[in-house]
Amino acid sequence: MIGADLIIKSLEQEGVEVVFGYPGVAICPFFNSMTNSTIRPVLIRTEQNAAHAANGLARVTGKVGVCAVTSGPGATNLITGIATAFADSIPLVCITGQVDSSLLGSDVFQEADITGAAESFVKYSYLVRDAEDIPRIFKEAFYIASTGRKGPVLIDIPIDVQNQSVGKFKYPEEVKMRTYKPTVKGNIVQIRKVARELAKAKRPVICAGGGVFLADAQKELISFAEQYQLPVVSTMMGIGSLPSEHPLYIGMVGNNGNGYANRAIKESDLLIMVGARVADRAVNRPDLILRDKVLVHIDVDPCEIGKNAGPTIPLVGDAKYIFEDLCKEEVECDHHVWLETLRLYKETMAPKPKMDNPYVDPRRFIRMLSQKMDDDGIYVADVGQNQIWSCHNHVVKKGRFLTSGGMGTMGYSLPAAMGAKIGCPDRQVVAVCGDGAFQMSMMELATMVQHGVEVKMVILKNGMLGMVREYQHTTYKDNYVVVDLSGSPDFGKLAEAYGIDFIRVENMEQAEAGIDQFLKTKGSVLMECLIDPMDLVK
Repeated sequence: MIGADLIIKSLEQEGVEVVFGYPGVAICPFFNSMTNSTIRPVLIRTEQNAAHAANGLARVTGKVGVCAVTSGPGATNLITGIATAFADSIPLVCITGQVDSSLLGSDVFQEADITGAAESFVKYSYLVRDAEDIPRIFKEAFYIASTGRKGPVLIDIPIDVQNQSVGKFKYPEEVKMRTYKPTVKGNIVQIRKVARELAKAKRPVICAGGGVFLADAQKELISFAEQYQLPVVSTMMGIGSLPSEHPLYIGMVGNNGNGYANRAIKESDLLIMVGARVADRAVNRPDLILRDKVLVHIDVDPCEIGKNAGPTIPLVGDAKYIFEDLCKEEVECDHHVWLETLRLYKETMAPKPKMDNPYVDPRRFIRMLSQKMDDDGIYVADVGQNQIWSCHNHVVKKGRFLTSGGMGTMGYSLPAAMGAKIGCPDRQVVAVCGDGAFQMSMMELATMVQHGVEVKMVILKNGMLGMVREYQHTTYKDNYVVVDLSGSPDFGKLAEAYGIDFIRVENMEQAEAGIDQFLKTKGSVLMECLIDPMDLVK
């Protein structure tokens, strides 16, 4: 056996079924050893997307996503995908090949200090010096990635270590890390403080973030909200923590949030933030918005609590267990007046649809698409105007809404949707992106075709980098610079080149028939929707 064999056996012990990657000499021993394994290698077309695909798989399965690339440019290309996962706390193990350990530091061909370069974007990193350490390192890496505040772990392995002869394989039964002991159960004293505040509150609001999904606490959140009749708003990453049409769900908050959801936070007297950073996109001016109210901040990462706003009651722990404990408290409260107020806000402040749009109206189109999707369908939004339209108009039933929230990485949707479909092959997966974002990842059409991955793809085409154009419209008085996407390919011919079905929708009169055909057609489908280049998300 050699070191590369130990890596494969370690991945098998962790239940890994798929590795997204791109080979090169420095990682070849690893991929060569995979030929004797049931682990499925998926060749993506650029390294960044290996991390995005692993990201999508991790988010829908709850498992750790795995990707592997070669040294030098392969490793540095991976950094954006690692940073995207880090910003959204997605558990990944990222394996990079490295030059011979005797040559480290001598600037040889395709050498890059990837552990140093990625330091600010990983939860932890390893540079493996001895193949005998591989089982321990992988056991620790999967544990670190999947516990506490989840995130990516990087393992950099020189080629000589991969080829090093080793003895018998023995995988550790448990992790022994003296300095890493994440808190899971919430402090009961703090939980009872929250219960007392809940009993006094007249206008309570729960703000759910992506940490609800990371803790697999959706059911517990719903039970808690329903038991005490608490209205729920969400951050962008928390969309779907309650079904969109649940009577207690108000909407998304933040700079691009719903006016009525933001008003709910502003007027609340008790705000329970769970699994969310009190960051600029969700709470733009925490010093103003959080004034004159009790703030309860629940997070598994103690470093997040108090970072952007000082909570009245800090509560460190896993949201799943904390909600379970809160439901055990005996609290008498009546919030029907507050709920009726919020219902009226939502009814009167909701934007009216534009019925005279000669193009495809992205708002009505996305709502129609999501209503027709399977109840457990997975919707993956890219970044830009399409993301905001999706946040406001996609209807989550029993499925998932995925997007790049913390980093806002364009080109995320296609590879993430591909990873989600591989992770959940029996579920419907739809990716929605702009024509700018699509061209950042359209090379992954080849991966979908090669591996038979069925993803439905929507391009909202306006010939512009829409979000930047909108910013230039409001900030620079229509001085549009470097946002024109002229020169883009004929997407129909592109789909034909890959053997993928293509549908073109030019206006809302064609939308319903186009969506029906889009969803019922077997295999991957690319649908192009023409939207008004001057349309705004606001």
